[in-house]
Amino acid sequence: MDIYKAIRELHTEKVKLDRIIVALEELEKRGYGAAGPTVGTRRGRKSMKAEEREQVAIRMKQYWARRRSKQEGVD
Repeated sequence: MDIYKAIRELHTEKVKLDRIIVALEELEKRGYGAAGPTVGTRRGRKSMKAEEREQVAIRMKQYWARRRSKQEGVD
C-alpha cells in the first residue's frame, strides 16, 4: 500500500468531516439540535396540584349551578 496515497485519502476524508462538523454546529446554533428546545422553555399546560384542582372543581360546580338556575327562570 502506498503511504502517500493513504495520507492523501485520509486528508480528503478529514476535509469532508470538517465541513460536516461546521454544518452541524450551525444547525445547533439555530436551535435544531437533538436536545430539542433550549433549557428553560416549557410548552403546554402547567400541571395543577390536588388542592388547585379541588378549587377549580368547586368554582365550576358553582358556575354550572348558577347557569342552571338562570335557565330554569327563563323556561
